[in-house]
Amino acid sequence: MSLPARMLLVDDDLAFCQVLARMLARRGVEVQARHDAASALAALEDFAADGIVLDLKLGADNGLLLIHDLRARCPQARIVLATGYASIATAVDAMRRGAWNYLPKPFDIDALAQAFESPSPQAPPPEPPAEPPSLRRQGWEHMQRVLAECGGNVSAAARMLGVDRRTLQRKLAKRPVRERPE
Repeated sequence: MSLPARMLLVDDDLAFCQVLARMLARRGVEVQARHDAASALAALEDFAADGIVLDLKLGADNGLLLIHDLRARCPQARIVLATGYASIATAVDAMRRGAWNYLPKPFDIDALAQAFESPSPQAPPPEPPAEPPSLRRQGWEHMQRVLAECGGNVSAAARMLGVDRRTLQRKLAKRPVRERPE
């Protein structure tokens, strides 16, 4: 597994960026870290990255909305969207917007290297899950999808879902529903 030679990290978590940058530097990767959308876009003027690790939630910015601008400034770079709030809806949205791959946090350096590799054409399609996701999980993913469609606007998403804005904020602040083995 190989990593891109020049990588841009875009994440608002300073400690995460420092640790990941050190691990990548040990593997010979030239790394620059940025912590918001504006500085990430500015960095690409001088730094031609081969790979970009982009966080979904960048404080006030949304990583999904940043993908288009990153692709416009650096079309050769492979973008891997990394998030601690993984869902099928955001993964599909990221891929439609131009991300190369999607990676749930926490991840190790080998998983990151694998995310940057090109998919093998001979690889069999993934097996469907043995059981469909629970109703609670599907509801959480639906809320995430509607929020993404509204560009991160919680008030607009609440109106579309027909719930109070505070109720939606409370539900979005929770971690994704985990499937319980029975």
